[in-house]
Amino acid sequence: MTISSTTVKNSYSGNGSTTAFAYTFKIFANTDLQVIIRSSTGTETVKTLTTHYTVSGVGDASGGNVTFTSGNTPASGETVVIRRAVPQTQAIDYIANDPFPAESHEEGLDRATMTTQQVQEELDRAIKLSRTNTMTSTEFTVGATDRANKVLAFDSSGEIAVTQELGTFRGNWSSGTAYLVRDLVKDTSTNNIFIVNTAHTSSGSQPLTTNANSAKYDLIVDAASATTSATNAASSATAAASSATAAASSATTASTQASNASTSASTASTQATNAANSATAAASSATSAANSLDTFDDTYLGAKASDPTTDNDGDALAAGMLYTNTSTGNLKFYNGSAWVNVSTGLTSISADTTPQLGGNLDTNNKEIVTLSNRDLVLAPNGTGAVEIKGNDNSGKLLFNCEQNSHHVSLQAPAHSAFSGDIALTLPTSTGSSGQALITNGSGVLSFSTIAETKPTVADVSQTVAPATATTINITGTGFVAIPIVDFINASTGAITRANTVSLTSATQLSVNLTLASGNYFVRIENPDGTAGRSTNNIITASTAPSFSTGAGSLGTVAAGSSVSLSVAASSDSNVTIAETTSVLTSNANTPAATMNLTLSGSPATSATYNITGTAPSPTAAQTYNFTLSATDVESQVVTRDFSITVSVGATGGGQFN
Repeated sequence: MTISSTTVKNSYSGNGSTTAFAYTFKIFANTDLQVIIRSSTGTETVKTLTTHYTVSGVGDASGGNVTFTSGNTPASGETVVIRRAVPQTQAIDYIANDPFPAESHEEGLDRATMTTQQVQEELDRAIKLSRTNTMTSTEFTVGATDRANKVLAFDSSGEIAVTQELGTFRGNWSSGTAYLVRDLVKDTSTNNIFIVNTAHTSSGSQPLTTNANSAKYDLIVDAASATTSATNAASSATAAASSATAAASSATTASTQASNASTSASTASTQATNAANSATAAASSATSAANSLDTFDDTYLGAKASDPTTDNDGDALAAGMLYTNTSTGNLKFYNGSAWVNVSTGLTSISADTTPQLGGNLDTNNKEIVTLSNRDLVLAPNGTGAVEIKGNDNSGKLLFNCEQNSHHVSLQAPAHSAFSGDIALTLPTSTGSSGQALITNGSGVLSFSTIAETKPTVADVSQTVAPATATTINITGTGFVAIPIVDFINASTGAITRANTVSLTSATQLSVNLTLASGNYFVRIENPDGTAGRSTNNIITASTAPSFSTGAGSLGTVAAGSSVSLSVAASSDSNVTIAETTSVLTSNANTPAATMNLTLSGSPATSATYNITGTAPSPTAAQTYNFTLSATDVESQVVTRDFSITVSVGATGGGQFN
């Protein structure tokens, strides 16, 4: 096999229930895998084959599955890592004068490639120098003793070096101790901390400032000075806190006294304000009452025997003024030029048996309704009529549903359509089921039974027609020359009308048209307007299938070798490819006459079927001829002849000579 993928590792998240995890690369043995579980805290554990998991798919190019055994299911938060671990060994042995072991040789190449990929995967996880790095040497030559308690660093030239950049605390200083550069020690006589600047073996005594080796130590922490500074800071903080407390106490006392004084002043001010506001409010109330009374007096003038000419203050009349006429009992208002009656006395409209409008009644988008489930009656007198007048549009009468969301309307024709008034007289009965309203020519309507013969569609000459120009014969009843013939797409409702229609008889038509792919109803409409349609979609238009693969030879294969060829076909519905002969897929008389190969694929509008298996091994080169069919859903079939040649010997055979 060829190795086209560089994948050597798969990673998954556990969930506590999934036990099978796929690996997507080839292995030669179940021991060629390493399975690692990484915990949520980062701990990695290498699992054991058969104890913790089993392996399937050994030898498959696409890989297989690792299945964890009972009790070892990866938990939620754990990571499953599956990596290829093919041993870095060479197990192929070539024997002199034997045929060349192609399969074993290829396996050896595969193993070499796999181990190279494994090394590359590990190298990709390593810390590396860039391809343009200028370091002269990356070899680490410093011994373990010299590396102890040191850090890895880079020198002034950028080369790798070991240095003691960090000091090591050696505890209390003692005589006869070997100290290294940057060691940290404590002088117990002063509690000061020193750093060693020169490697030496200590001698003498403390304090180190007077020690014979005092120059080999540098003071970094002066404990005495630090203690003094801390004590002084504490004293200062205490004094500041005391001063702040005293100041806060004095401020509190002063604030309390000021607050009490302010409260007393505020109370006095509030009481004074309230008194002033009460006085003002009383005055305002009195003024408002006087103004209101004056306004009312200026609007309603009271009871008078005749129409007044001025208001009660002697001022000129203003529109909207009212007064009651004691002579007539009418309430009258001034319209700006004259007094007019508001009503006839104080009686209600219902008490007036003949109320009349002085102008048009504008309902202002309101309704005229009746109470207590009564009828609304319009009763014109004499020759009067109830009119629905037109305005911008012709008169329209609406009949609403109970929720007033839908209606049926009766509307007069447009003005331009009239040549005179039209009168329709309704019938005196409700008629019978199936009857229609007809007129006597003078507008008198009556119910009558109308007999009509509709055409019917029974059958067509082609239940499956090609999606090209074609002629279709239709049988049925009631055909009249020359009808309209429509084909209605059952899915989309699109209509295709016949190009030509020929009437053979009252029961048969012949039409010519081109249909797009789909299922169709057939509709016939006679010249008198009567029409009929097939009860179901009785015709299917479909393009016949066709092979995309050219006829003839599909190629030459070596005897006994793997075969991988394909053929393709397409249509407007799913296509199935099959053999009509007994050569390609038959196993009789192999290898003389048949090939015993597998033809497999799935039906589709553009279907590709694969020819796979192992080529036969005839004694001499042979060409195998066979026929394949392509069949669509509508059972339309097309066939095509193909061949495959099997070669034998050095020019293509499956053996070495």
